[in-house]
Amino acid sequence: MGGEGRGEAGLRPGGQPRAAVPTSSSPVRLGAVDSVIQQAIADGLPGAVLVVGHDGAVIYRKAYGHRALEPRHEAMTLDTAFDLASLTKVIATTTAVMQLVELGKVRLNDPVAKYLPEFAQNGKEDITVRQLLTHYSGLQPDLDLKTSWEGKETAYRMAFAETPAQPPGSAFTYSDINFIVLGALVERVSGEMLDAYAAQHIFSPLKMTRTRFLPPLAGRAGWLEKIAPTQYDEHEHMLRGVVHDPTARRMGGVAGNAGLFSTADDLAKFAQALLNGGGGILSPLMVEKMTTPEQPPAAPVLRGFGWDIDSPFSSNRGDLFPIGSYGHTGFTGTSIWIDPTTKSYIILLTNSVHPRGKGNAVALRSKVATEVAAALNLTADEKEDLRWKSITGYNEAQSASRRMSVRNGTVKTGIDVLEEHGFDVLKAKSTSEERNASVSERTEQQVNGESQNPHPVAEDATRVGQPANADATPAAKRHIGVVTNQTGIDADGRRTIDGLAQAPGISLDAIFSPEHGVTGTLDTPHVDNTTDAVTGIPVYSVYGGTDAARRPSLDVLKTLDAVVFDIQDAGARFYTYETTLGYFLEAAAQGGIELIVLDRPNPVTGAFVQGPVSDAGRENFTNYSAVPPRHGMTMGELAKMFNAERGINAKLTVVPMEGWERGDWFDSTGLVWVNPSPNLRSVTEAALYPGVALIEGTNVSVGRGTDTPFELVGAPWMKSRELAAYLNARGIAGVRFVPVTFTPTASAYSGQECQGVNVIVTDRNGLDTPELGIELAAALHKLYAADFKLEKMQDLLVNQSVYDALVAGDDPRRIAQDWQEGLEKFEKVREKYLIYK
Repeated sequence: MGGEGRGEAGLRPGGQPRAAVPTSSSPVRLGAVDSVIQQAIADGLPGAVLVVGHDGAVIYRKAYGHRALEPRHEAMTLDTAFDLASLTKVIATTTAVMQLVELGKVRLNDPVAKYLPEFAQNGKEDITVRQLLTHYSGLQPDLDLKTSWEGKETAYRMAFAETPAQPPGSAFTYSDINFIVLGALVERVSGEMLDAYAAQHIFSPLKMTRTRFLPPLAGRAGWLEKIAPTQYDEHEHMLRGVVHDPTARRMGGVAGNAGLFSTADDLAKFAQALLNGGGGILSPLMVEKMTTPEQPPAAPVLRGFGWDIDSPFSSNRGDLFPIGSYGHTGFTGTSIWIDPTTKSYIILLTNSVHPRGKGNAVALRSKVATEVAAALNLTADEKEDLRWKSITGYNEAQSASRRMSVRNGTVKTGIDVLEEHGFDVLKAKSTSEERNASVSERTEQQVNGESQNPHPVAEDATRVGQPANADATPAAKRHIGVVTNQTGIDADGRRTIDGLAQAPGISLDAIFSPEHGVTGTLDTPHVDNTTDAVTGIPVYSVYGGTDAARRPSLDVLKTLDAVVFDIQDAGARFYTYETTLGYFLEAAAQGGIELIVLDRPNPVTGAFVQGPVSDAGRENFTNYSAVPPRHGMTMGELAKMFNAERGINAKLTVVPMEGWERGDWFDSTGLVWVNPSPNLRSVTEAALYPGVALIEGTNVSVGRGTDTPFELVGAPWMKSRELAAYLNARGIAGVRFVPVTFTPTASAYSGQECQGVNVIVTDRNGLDTPELGIELAAALHKLYAADFKLEKMQDLLVNQSVYDALVAGDDPRRIAQDWQEGLEKFEKVREKYLIYK
């Protein structure tokens, strides 16, 4: 094979690298890659150009096969220019949009119609810039090409007149129309044509001299003979230097979705600029924002702005590059993949559609990426980083398409860990231990077998399994209370109450029962004090109709040295056990005693953080702190956060679980399910609770008094089939709705026949439960405005802006997008208190 630069690493015959691109002094050998590409050529691929970069330098450049097979054979060369097809979307259009965002001229969450008023027609008034960039707009894949039309302005009018095929934000549909509209937006906002804008603000600063729309086909520019032809058009004319994409071609060759031509060397400059933090055309913050997941939070297809992260189109990632890397492909056979973890990129340009549109490069891209990743000369740190980030498990983006959704785990709860270590955390210190207490600002120690969060917890934190001191003077028994209910059991089913009552070195003197009582069977607004039938220990209720009735008595606490807290939570902000935890922290601080939290799993995982953060200053028994409905934290983690963020500063110890992972649903733990309250009877109901319960305070039944509470929503004034059809048409991820009729025996509409829907969970990892609650409220407000009492939702919602948007009839997906900023701020606070990483 002849031709310029056809040797490995792009070396000229004299051994000197081309000056256009920095080249590594120690190029890698990619014989396996050569074999893969040569096999593809043997199978019909015309040719290819491959450029690989790593650690700031090009480490491999090579041209393979032929640039053209028809009408005559031409050898492939490194300086061949290719029709980039859809790479135009990320190289030109996305970059231009992000520049305008950085300048403050465009806001990602704004409706597109703010910048292009004509776009608002036919139900598109709420489609945002974000949804166009991530392909969640609901628009069709392409403009109608069955009818005859020509011209850019015609294309714009057609795009603006489109009707969404799906509700905006509901599903991923890769659409050229999205980027045609974005091209129009760039032109309208900047006042420049897209090709002129890209040339001045992107290509020129990066010295991408062989990148442009509408390459000159005559004169001295020397483009035509260096362009790889694509295929014969409908008139049997070979397309060479004329865009292959039929829509962009009808638009005159300049479009937001296609039309760009470039070389592998120029794309290497662009890729390196992004790895360097923007290379002067974008700030590092904009690069990070553009290349990290920006799709709806629970969506199964991960997209950045323009860039692909993990989707059916990301075959060019290969098997080894991690989620967190990003890239894009083009229909003509072009691709780019960039990995910040290994500081590497792969540019593979082919004209696989040549000569008659029958070839593709999908399998080739994946094989090349895998071989390159395997051959990279990584440092030890890079290898370790890649190893961790390549694991497709619980700790990646929550719904990546390769993500593990369940596992068969074995989890030890806090009570199991405590028992294993002889209840040592609860026992009074000996005289020797007291002398050494000054060194006891402790942190969580071993969780899941490795050191975890280094944040101290008030004066004290987890410490189990300390060795006994033979010289110590025996300590007196420590007087203990316990806050627990029927969920407080160990792995053998023994109650925490009985374990503490029989433990040596301590005296269990008081039991505190939360809402639903110590047995968890009461569903009344008032729970009385009782005596435990087995141990004879007094049971003090901390649930009733007043604030005082919901707090522990300081007189009782002053008789104790510590209080143990062992209750299974539901993972929802308005579940009252979380507020009871907060009240005990406050009381422990006031009484000068220790609170010891025996941790248990969040039953609906610790990986999902969803919903609007409650407004500060509106704390109540179902809103202890400014937290979203689904917070993704355990009770131990919440205790740490409450204690620090609210300035309680109680003496707090958390006994962590062993073996729990953040992505675990309760059915992945190996633990026995015990109903945490009378109407949460399964993991499915727990999954739905943070959303369906948002509307429970209104005049609807959520299935209390039936066999499936929180799986039903109904009222006598609803129409089952109408509501189910409306909700199913919304395309809400992770659920479907079946029209039903039911008659609850308790709570709202007891004894009355209700029409409504049965909520069927089809993908719990794809379900944003609080957003489901907003969808339900919006649907009821829209369909039954005269009957539905939306105003009664405020007590559990506790977010005025979301409520106002519901009243105004805003689209629920738009409402959900608007609460993301507050949610991101909460996640930064939350991160400080996570025990399990």
